[in-house]
Amino acid sequence: MKEITTKKLMDTIIEGIRNRKGQRIVTIDLRKIKEAPVEMMIICEGQSNTQVSAIADEVDDFVRTKTHVHPLSVAGLENAEWVAMDYGTIFVHIMQREPRAFYDIEHLWADGKITELPEVL
Repeated sequence: MKEITTKKLMDTIIEGIRNRKGQRIVTIDLRKIKEAPVEMMIICEGQSNTQVSAIADEVDDFVRTKTHVHPLSVAGLENAEWVAMDYGTIFVHIMQREPRAFYDIEHLWADGKITELPEVL
């Protein structure tokens, strides 16, 4: 089986997020940070635990269908305020607005290259 690139995996994850109307999508490129646990982080927002859960399910299903890649682990589905998905080279954080503001992951990894993706209407 052919190895998938981090860029292709990232684009597929973002498409899955957009399929379920995930908002405020941000990517953080961490490849220049030696201590970083992954190459990329993707952070997005859902309006409710139902939407956060739906986004996580869609990312899992969509990525698996398009690339045959499975997450190494998924945490947070129980309450769906913050779901974290580990794809090896990419961490995906799907959060409700309050936990996202409180934990402020973008600020923690501000040494990385942060890109805010435009909203798709």
